[in-house]
Amino acid sequence: MNYKKIEIKEGISVHEIETEQFKTNLLALFITVPLKKENVTKEALIPAVLRRGTSKHKTLEEISKKLEEMYGASFNCGIEKTGDNHVIKVYLETINDAFLPEKENLLKDAIDTLLEIILEPLVENNEFKKEYVESEKSNLKTIIEGKKDNKAQYALEKCIEEMYKDEPYGLYKYGSIEELEKINSKELYEYYQELIKKCKIDIFVSGKDIENAKNIIQENENIKKLQPRKKDYIIDSSKKTNMDEQIKTIEENMELTQGKLVLGLDIVDGKEEEKYTALIYNAILGGTANSKLFQNVREKASLAYTAGSSYLRQKNNIFIKCGIEIKNYEKALQIIKEQLETMKNGDFSEDDIQNAKSIMISTIKAIPDEQDTGITYYFGQEFSHEMVEFEEYINRVNKVNKEDIVKLANKIKINTIYFLK
Repeated sequence: MNYKKIEIKEGISVHEIETEQFKTNLLALFITVPLKKENVTKEALIPAVLRRGTSKHKTLEEISKKLEEMYGASFNCGIEKTGDNHVIKVYLETINDAFLPEKENLLKDAIDTLLEIILEPLVENNEFKKEYVESEKSNLKTIIEGKKDNKAQYALEKCIEEMYKDEPYGLYKYGSIEELEKINSKELYEYYQELIKKCKIDIFVSGKDIENAKNIIQENENIKKLQPRKKDYIIDSSKKTNMDEQIKTIEENMELTQGKLVLGLDIVDGKEEEKYTALIYNAILGGTANSKLFQNVREKASLAYTAGSSYLRQKNNIFIKCGIEIKNYEKALQIIKEQLETMKNGDFSEDDIQNAKSIMISTIKAIPDEQDTGITYYFGQEFSHEMVEFEEYINRVNKVNKEDIVKLANKIKINTIYFLK
């Protein structure tokens, strides 16, 4: 897997990932914008509206027919939070030209189709088609209303919301029904135009023999119309402004059979180079089946159906997540706190460290085995302070020692305890 980034205009970059492993080309276009309460719902709605029709292919059926003509190409879009940024993500996958029955330039057709969907939307009377906007508003409302259906994910989202109250990262990626009801097709189109003019755009092309991708993109008429934009439009998400001294404890009641306990942890004064240490710390604490949380909260004490933790690199937080019987709340919380103390005291072995490293390294080595994970990795580097290739990433993981982990453990504090019961 060979990676190359080319900036074709200020703030607009093409990323080529040359790989011989696949019979497909995977294209991705990401539009990045700082998270703001007044815009988050509109940004969640925009990709859903864009996929409904373009100036050339005016319906979803016409777009589907076009994709079918491209040997059954697949298309997908969505929205994600990446730190304090909101990212509109659009993917299109096609067969690689080398595997077509006849000689064609399917790569160009795929790139042009992707850019058409994003940059050449269906517009009527200088606004998005009202029917499409209202239909997608209804769909988005269903998604927002359904956020409670997955109780574990809901509990995590609520913990983040409380932990980052009045901060960008506390916003729900799909926005709110209150803001959704205010949106009309004209306002949405005007905001879309603003995004296209200002936001950072990254276009990824992954596959075999893709050396012409940059030229195809540069020669695309929709790309030619785009103006340069500020390079510094992405927000540095690594700093948390709200470092509360007191632990926030929130309990919420809901009809459920299993309680959901989430602890949000801050790494106080965390440094960029310590993020590799945080990965190992998290793996030992709750990231694997051999972790302290899994073994002590779930296996030995039998207090939890699930028990683990995850590290959020973009915000430098760790989230502990447990599914427990509601009556076991106090005891489970006590044992969780005890595991945090054992980490501070260095009560873990060299084998624990090596096992954690092996898992991290295996994960990195597996990235080239999936086209989308390769794109995700390299796009993630856009939010870091430096570009780190796979081998260097592995080297930094291998350099982490017990002293580093203990030092980091003593910088970790509980910010928020959220219990859904």
